Order: sequence, then structure tokens, then C-alpha cells
Amino acid sequence: MRPTGFGATVIATVIGLSITASAASAQCTASGAPANCGLPGSVAMTAGRVVRLQMSPGSTTLAAPTPADFDAGFNATTGPTLTVSANAAWTLYVHAAQATWNATNTSPGALARTNKPAADLKWSTVSNGAFTALTTTDASLVTGSATASSATTIFFDTLYSWTLDTPGNYSMSIVLTLTSP
Repeated sequence: MRPTGFGATVIATVIGLSITASAASAQCTASGAPANCGLPGSVAMTAGRVVRLQMSPGSTTLAAPTPADFDAGFNATTGPTLTVSANAAWTLYVHAAQATWNATNTSPGALARTNKPAADLKWSTVSNGAFTALTTTDASLVTGSATASSATTIFFDTLYSWTLDTPGNYSMSIVLTLTSP
């Protein structure tokens, strides 16, 4: 199997800071020794929603299938760790960039399966949990509240069929979208 590429969309807001002097005291004068002068003032800040998504590693090479994997109908691979930092509630979504895998021929006389569906890759946030078939529609991967660092590992089950999955190199791009409503 070829590495599965990931893309991530991250939404971030810039923090603005302004400092203003009080209109009632626009200047200050002092004389004598020691001379001190002070002006009352104020500061104002608008902190918007800020989110960050980090992924390690940036791509995952799925485990190559063995005869036992074909017999079982799947094999398992541990994917990347996704780390979210956010100053508000957030949701991380996942979807396939296209409906089918990219397939490249590797064996003379045996064409790679060009219609292998994205759903042949299933994902979960628990290695032995329930897995969800990947589609081209966003699926909620994980949600959280404001945090400095929330890490989640994604796990994959790749489905195989003796009669359908012909020799070839297969790859698929997956899109991760981090939002803070």
C-alpha cells in the first residue's frame, strides 16, 4: 500500500490589542525634583476564536495485506496522532477527498482496481472499537472544549476481497477539518 495523504483545514482568528489615553487627561506636566507625571489610560482587547490542529506523522502507510488479512476481510493500521489546541469548543471532522482510491498497475496482466470505494477504509478513535466507513461527507471524529492540547489517535481498518482487490498501488487523500462554531 502507498501512504494515505492527509490535508487539514484550520480556522484561526487574530487577536487585536488597542491602547487609548483618557480624553479627560490628554497631557501631563510636572516640575520640581523629583518630577513625576502620570496619565490615566485603558487598554481593550478582542480575542477571537483560535484553533490549531497538529498531526504526527503527516501521512500513514497502511499495512500491506497478507493472505490472513484477505481471509479475515481486513487488516488494521495505527494512524496519526491529531492534537487540537483551541480557546473555545471545537469539532474535528474527517472525510475522503474522493469517492474512490487512486490505483496504479503493478503487475502485467492484472489491472489495479480503479473502483475501490473510499468506504473500504474504516476509521475509529479506539483501536478495538467500532469502525466507521469513510465517505466524502464530513463525519465528526472528535469534539472538545477549550484546551491547550487534546490528542487523539486515529486507527484504520482496510477492507480486502480476494475477488475484487487486484495487485496494485493504492492511495487516497483524507481531509481533516477543524472548526470552532
